[in-house]
Amino acid sequence: MPQEFEGQDLSDAVFWGVDLSRAHFRDVKLDGVTIANSWVSNLDVDAVIDNVTINGVDVTAYVNEHDAWYPLRAMLQPRDPAGMRATWAALDETWAATIARARALPEQKLHEQVDGEYSFVETLQHVVFGIDKWFTVPVLGERFDPIVLPNRGSDALDWPGRDRDAKPTFPEALTVRDERVERVREYLARVTDPELAKDVEVMENGANPVRTCMHVLFEEAFAHNRYALRDLARLA
Repeated sequence: MPQEFEGQDLSDAVFWGVDLSRAHFRDVKLDGVTIANSWVSNLDVDAVIDNVTINGVDVTAYVNEHDAWYPLRAMLQPRDPAGMRATWAALDETWAATIARARALPEQKLHEQVDGEYSFVETLQHVVFGIDKWFTVPVLGERFDPIVLPNRGSDALDWPGRDRDAKPTFPEALTVRDERVERVREYLARVTDPELAKDVEVMENGANPVRTCMHVLFEEAFAHNRYALRDLARLA
């Protein structure tokens, strides 16, 4: 098994003469990183690109101009309530098209996994989990919905309210997801800057400002929509 580093602070670390071949970086912050005197080949980066220079060439504008997901990708970390409302609305619009695509498939296809990834219904369950973990529970003070599906590394934890045997249909999972999305929208409609700065306790992740919780929601919604689209294309 490959060595895994999860939830660790490796800022200011120095990697000298190490082999990072086939390394996988997910949900990481690479701000101010310098790579020098190295050999880079077959590198695949899927990230928000801001002020990136390769071999003395600033490639930022070129990458963003050719990125089909830009500028939505650049909207994922708004600082104020107005920006958050715009981001959530844009994400919901994108998800609406994905859900419409899913509706065109038979129910059994939406329970089918592609290459061991979440099925579409499981993706909805995981999206609900993300909203509950970072919003419903810490911000609203409520419990997890029974259908929530945590990621592999968090599955063993006892998430209050979760039913491990839950096997929702597509309409059932979609109903819960839509209700959660609406509650986030209602919250963002009235939230203030001071409220966004308040710390809340996030199970498994400790104290975080509400602003950070919202950013995680946006990133999760963005990423899992793209995963869903990738797999729906295979299922069609």
